Amino acid sequence: MTIDLPSPARPLRIGTRGSPLALAQAHETRGRLMAAFDLPEEAFEIVVIKTTGDDRSLIDADVALKTLGGKGLFTKEIEEDMLSGKIDIAVHSMKDMPVAQPEGLVLDCYLPREDVRDAFVSLAHGSLADLPSGAKVGSSSLRRRAQLKVRRPDLEVVEFRGNVQTRMKKLGDGVADATFLAMAGLKRLGMTEVVKSAIAPEDVLPAVAQGAIGIERRIADMRSAAMLEAIHDGPTGQRLAAERAFLAGLDGSCETPIAGLAELDGGTLRLRGEILRPDGSEVLTDDRTAPVEDGAALGWEMAKDLRGKAGEDFFDWIAA
Repeated sequence: MTIDLPSPARPLRIGTRGSPLALAQAHETRGRLMAAFDLPEEAFEIVVIKTTGDDRSLIDADVALKTLGGKGLFTKEIEEDMLSGKIDIAVHSMKDMPVAQPEGLVLDCYLPREDVRDAFVSLAHGSLADLPSGAKVGSSSLRRRAQLKVRRPDLEVVEFRGNVQTRMKKLGDGVADATFLAMAGLKRLGMTEVVKSAIAPEDVLPAVAQGAIGIERRIADMRSAAMLEAIHDGPTGQRLAAERAFLAGLDGSCETPIAGLAELDGGTLRLRGEILRPDGSEVLTDDRTAPVEDGAALGWEMAKDLRGKAGEDFFDWIAA
């Protein structure tokens, strides 16, 4: 297939949120496309789109995302601009993405996955174990909040929103004594010096798709499809197929206490999954392996079995 490559006169428009991390991810995507097709930087235009989730008043108020509508807060405006033709592709943090895309859009390109671990970040303490009883830990993630309540029920958890820079400022202002951030984001920003300790998945299972960048496009846009195929990372796609199937099988979102991680060992995929009550009073886990090509089926099967173990009332709080 001959690709009508973009040029400075007709650039490929890359949609993104405007946070430093989102821009770093868009720049990485542009860099990989430039290298794959030997194109100049001017053949691409990075288009910053403000989403509802970026509203400064909501960030400052530390309003829980569940109250505001969940994952769609970070994607709705970007996807609308892609459907209208204002942008050609969109770069997303995959842990922010709903499991289903709007009609006419598809998400089938992933960049090589970064570090999946959570990072413990504090200005005065070296690890979660070092925090004194009653210390405040800031997080807007229901998954992290629930996992924290399981491990340290003596701590106070406070709502904590905003990009990495905003959260670091809040720590400095004393809003919380510590927080958790994704190692992947800190590495992409060159900010690993703020990490006091990285938390192994064996200790705290990360969010589904944490550390992965996904690139969304219009289904009918064959130029974008051909270009993105050249930078797609197959192993990351295989891992996310299992994890996102697990999430979908639980009707999950970023506002559901669900954790999951798929790892590859040759032709075998290992999937670990976890669901929690938001108060930390109950945790259900599973750990299975299957051939790589059966990863999505494994995710669905694990989700079905965990739902059966959880019983009818386990997820009742979601609709509350």
